[in-house]
Amino acid sequence: MHSYPTARVGVAGATGYAGQELVRRLARHPAADLRLAMGSTAAGPRRPSPALARVWSGDLAPLDPDRLAAETDVVFLAVPEEAAATIAPALVTAGRRVFDLSGAFRLRDAAARQRWYPHSPEPPSGVVYGLPELDREAVRTARLVACPGCYPTAALLALRPLAEAGLLRPDGDVVIDAKSGVSGAGRTPSERTHFSECHGNVGAYGVFAHRHGAEIAERLGFGVTFVPHLVPLDRGILETIYARLRPGAGAAAVAAAYQTAYTGAPFVRLTGEALPEIKHVVHTNFCDLGWKVDEPSGRVVIVACLDNLVKGAAGQAVQNFNLAFGLDERAGLD
Repeated sequence: MHSYPTARVGVAGATGYAGQELVRRLARHPAADLRLAMGSTAAGPRRPSPALARVWSGDLAPLDPDRLAAETDVVFLAVPEEAAATIAPALVTAGRRVFDLSGAFRLRDAAARQRWYPHSPEPPSGVVYGLPELDREAVRTARLVACPGCYPTAALLALRPLAEAGLLRPDGDVVIDAKSGVSGAGRTPSERTHFSECHGNVGAYGVFAHRHGAEIAERLGFGVTFVPHLVPLDRGILETIYARLRPGAGAAAVAAAYQTAYTGAPFVRLTGEALPEIKHVVHTNFCDLGWKVDEPSGRVVIVACLDNLVKGAAGQAVQNFNLAFGLDERAGLD
């Protein structure tokens, strides 16, 4: 058993799906003293969540950035980007460390940020993009961590090791066929997420018009064809990714690149040719990666799976918290 000093922690947006996941994990985290759990607006939470009964004994409060600044050391923001864009810089100025689950500060390029997150200002000094397995050192000293989106987490864990090893053909288009459960759209209901619309149905959406495509391309350094789909599941993401390897690269080089990138990474499981499935990862902080290579053609197909509310949101934020405070990366996540 590890013994850790505790930090005073607050969660804003605790009424949403990702916010509830944060409360569940932080309430039993050995280094977190969960002081505040707030809704997403000053009007207060819509209702207490029965799912949090006996998980955390505190009361859900209306969103109050001043209380967060005064009563916590660390704040997790699971609020819309419009709110995060205002709250996060003020909290950083007040000396708090912030883990932002919104997209407000994920994009570095000003034009891209203005297109996809028009409410987001210039990122404050000290903000870093926090994909733990690939940005570990930057996260350790960051004051504001922009936690990656759920789709980009799977795509970047699958592609960045191959790109950084020089295994992908520069002229070969990369296609990301991504499928997500309905909770990825958030808790606010819409016609598209209505049970009668999504049950028994699969549909593509946001083709060439999804903000996560820009996030993936920026972190990879090249464009991709990203097509998300909504599937009738409550949670989980599966991405099937198609790419071409440079001449001479084969299955052994792909396996070696992944082994090099993820040796010692507690939450990436390499399955090789045993391709992963959503049921293998739901309710966990794992991202499972499997792949197949057709060496005569140089084609590689990668399958990445994760739980969009855990590794794609709350769990990843807690993992970043662990890195930032020098804790065991698995604390509160096993």
